[in-house]
Amino acid sequence: MSEFVVAVAQTNPVLGDIAANLAQMASLVEQICREQHADLIVFPELATTGVENGSAFNAMAERPPGGRQFNILARKAADFNTHIVFGLPTKEKVETTIYNAAVVIGPDGDFIGEYRKIHLLGDEKLSFRPGYRFSVFDTALGVVGVMIGWDLAFPEAARALTLLGAEIICLPAAYEAGYGREWRAFTMARAAENGVFLLAANRVGEESSRGFLGESIILRPDGRALARIDADGGAGVTTGYAFARIDMAEVRRYREQRQFIMARSPAAYGPIVKKY
Repeated sequence: MSEFVVAVAQTNPVLGDIAANLAQMASLVEQICREQHADLIVFPELATTGVENGSAFNAMAERPPGGRQFNILARKAADFNTHIVFGLPTKEKVETTIYNAAVVIGPDGDFIGEYRKIHLLGDEKLSFRPGYRFSVFDTALGVVGVMIGWDLAFPEAARALTLLGAEIICLPAAYEAGYGREWRAFTMARAAENGVFLLAANRVGEESSRGFLGESIILRPDGRALARIDADGGAGVTTGYAFARIDMAEVRRYREQRQFIMARSPAAYGPIVKKY
C-alpha cells in the first residue's frame, strides 16, 4: 500500500481513570474512521492513565497482548480495520518492573509490537524503568518505528529507527506547555534529517504540577507539515484529531535526493556512543 490516510488524536486523559480514557479513545477511533477512514491512528503517551500516577502505575500496568487497555483498543482496531498506536504503562513478569510504553495494534486487532521508552525525564525515573532497545515493526502500511515523548529530543533515537528501516515514526507524547519552540524544532528536524513521515500525537490538559502543550502534527519526510492541531482560535489548546493522506514513495524520493543516509560516515561518529 503506497498511499493511505493517517491520523493523530489529541486527548486530555483523566488522571487515573482508565475507563473514562478508554471510552474517550474508543469514541475517537469511531469518529475518525467514520469521518475519513484512517489506516493508522496515533494517540498520546500514557493516554489511558495520565502522567502523575506515581506508585499507582503498578496496579495500572498490563502485559500486552492482553489486559483491558489493550483489548478494548484492539477490538476497535478490528472493528474499523485500522492500525492503532497508543501509550500505556506495561509491566514485565516481575510485577514491580513497570515501563512507560506504547503498543502497535494491527487492523485485525492483533498485537504487532511494544516499545518501551528509553529516555526518562525527571520523576518518570521514580515510576518506570527505561527500555533498552529500539525496534521497528513490519506492517501492511510499511515499516513503523515508535518513540515516546522526550525520546524526541535525542536525534540518535529517530536515526536508530531509520537505520533499522523505519519509514514512518509514531510519537505518542506528553510534551509540556512552555516547550513549544523545542517541540516544533525537534519534530521538524527528526522528520527531515531522516526522511520519514512523523506522526506526533501530543496530549493536552493539566495535572497537579504541569500542563501539556498539544500541537499534535503530521510531517512529511522533508519536515513540512501536512496537518496539525493548533490552539482553538487563540482560546487555548484543544482536544481533537487531524488527518493526512501520505504517499510512502515520498520517503524513497526524498532520501535519494538528499542522501542523508547514504552519505553517513559512521567511522567518524565514535564520540556519539560514549557516555561522557
